[in-house]
Amino acid sequence: MPHISPPIALSTPNQNLVRLTMMRGITWTGFLLVITFGINVLQFHLNVLLVITCIMAMGIINLLTWWRLGRPSAVSDQEYELHLLVDIAGLTLLFALTGGATNPAISYLLVPVTIAAATLRWRSALLIAAVAILSYLLLMFYYVPVPELSRQLPNLPFNLHVIGMGITFLLSTALVIFFISKMALALRVRDRTLARTREAALRSEQILAVASQAAGTAHELGTPLSTISVIVSDMLEDAEGQPQLQEDIRLIKQQVDTCKAHLRTLADSARRQAGSMEEADVSEWFKRVINRWTVMRHDMEFQLDIAKGRAPQIEVDATLEQAMMNLLNNAADADPSNIEIQLYWENQEVIFDIRDHGAGVPLEIADQLGDTFISTHSKGMGIGLFLTHSTLDRFGGSVRLYNHEGGGTLTEVRLPVAYSAL
Repeated sequence: MPHISPPIALSTPNQNLVRLTMMRGITWTGFLLVITFGINVLQFHLNVLLVITCIMAMGIINLLTWWRLGRPSAVSDQEYELHLLVDIAGLTLLFALTGGATNPAISYLLVPVTIAAATLRWRSALLIAAVAILSYLLLMFYYVPVPELSRQLPNLPFNLHVIGMGITFLLSTALVIFFISKMALALRVRDRTLARTREAALRSEQILAVASQAAGTAHELGTPLSTISVIVSDMLEDAEGQPQLQEDIRLIKQQVDTCKAHLRTLADSARRQAGSMEEADVSEWFKRVINRWTVMRHDMEFQLDIAKGRAPQIEVDATLEQAMMNLLNNAADADPSNIEIQLYWENQEVIFDIRDHGAGVPLEIADQLGDTFISTHSKGMGIGLFLTHSTLDRFGGSVRLYNHEGGGTLTEVRLPVAYSAL
């Protein structure tokens, strides 16, 4: 089977709700500790039953949220938004029982607003902000006062209210930096994943279109190639006694036979079940690819360096062989006089390096190679690189083209070792 990346375990709303639940647990545990300290040490006069009931209710909501996150159904954006509204409601009730807008922790209402702005659509974020503002306005008029908040502490230049504001600021800053940055990162990862998915879908559509055209073209090419083969055979007989002409005609015949062999391979591949692959020794397989390449290209000189030791197994099929042939032909087209080819393996990956000494890759198209029909040379259509990129991607591999510092182009192909060989 081709390499398949593991799926993302949680959707973005799921991940954000996990972090929101963790943040909620930290926040309300902190509120419980501060209120317990205020009642027992600072002698705050509060309605203890209502305050503790409010905190316990939020604790129960948090436990139910953890239970819900263990269910198989995904969290929707609307459900995530509802949790933020519940947080604002819980904060409003707690602040109403502990000083309202005079509570030094009132600025914590900004945290749900910040979370909404970082993780939700603008309309949802606007709703969360409007609810938070309304809660703040209500807390300016409807609240249970706590006179002890204005108490001056001995040997300190400020009162309890100022200390509470400082603690709230530190807590809010820590939570925003740690949790909200991770929520925003989850959104960016999701956007990148969606972009890659759209690109893969577009590439698949393009490949399907190319495949359809290739099937029709292959069928149509059979007849003219057979005609050319017959005519070339007759020309070879007529050129008896002309060695130079016979050599040229034999070369033409050989190229025609190669084209017919490619068409037969294409037809055989179409008859086989799609996706059928086999494992092969990468060293032996690559030597076969090189041998086939040398039969097709008589005009090039190359150096082949294969790493010593036991070669790993990789998954191969006819399309992978054709992809490597495309890259080797590109190197030969760039400069057939000096091609350096290396095969080695490291970190459960097989690496093929193909270096030519041609003109290199133009910088203006370097980032687009393989993503669309763009060619590195004037006579090419760009289909070869496009199909090569798609084939290697299907095998879990990659191809990169670099301008070598010594001149020419370095093509680097990476393929994963077969699972059974791990």
